[in-house]
Amino acid sequence: LPNFLPNDPARTNYDPTAPWWLNYFRILSGSVTREGIEHFREDRFAIHETRDCLRCEQYRDYLLSWSPTVRFLREKVEALGGRLDSSNIVCRRCPGRVATDGTVARQAGGFSPSHGILLCSNAVRNRGHLEDTLAHEMVHAWDHLRWKVDWRGGRDLKHSACTEIRASMLSGECRWTREAFTRGNWTLTQQFQECVRKRAIQSVMARPACKDDVHATKVVNEVWDSCYADKRPFEDVYR
Repeated sequence: LPNFLPNDPARTNYDPTAPWWLNYFRILSGSVTREGIEHFREDRFAIHETRDCLRCEQYRDYLLSWSPTVRFLREKVEALGGRLDSSNIVCRRCPGRVATDGTVARQAGGFSPSHGILLCSNAVRNRGHLEDTLAHEMVHAWDHLRWKVDWRGGRDLKHSACTEIRASMLSGECRWTREAFTRGNWTLTQQFQECVRKRAIQSVMARPACKDDVHATKVVNEVWDSCYADKRPFEDVYR
């Protein structure tokens, strides 16, 4: 993992001891650095943690009852002997951190074979976004029950690459409207494929066994044809 930067008011012009509105005014006036803005966001997330977790849990419970995609994946996980419900799909605040190169390490969710699914309450934009995130992690759960995925990549990074391709493809997070209106990608040709490939590469790069982006790209390309064609447990890409 990269080195992470603690906030230094002298460098960022964000002072966590000052009133929030004063820091907000400084941000609007352009006097706070990009790094300082991220530190401000993280502090506000911590303050609103209870509120965000409650909203996340309400969205989760609604989706478990009414989302066709979530209900379908839940049934398929149960058919393989697994169980996903409110006891092991949990909402928590996931701290983001600013790296020395200026990038921000932040996640929307995660899957652990031992614990279940994590939904990052502070990253939830709306119920639709949570549905995509939950579906993504449920595909990982199904894949693990079906094939016992090597998540750390110690044996074979191709496992991670394949499940990331499938999760991004089947969850709905790469559909055109999500890419266009949320991420500003208005490309009309190969947009879906490029989104799936990009997100798979980013996820593989986070594995301890991955050396760099070149390594991640190579592994994703090696499994692309077979994994992109695999729509199980769905019959096709519906989202």
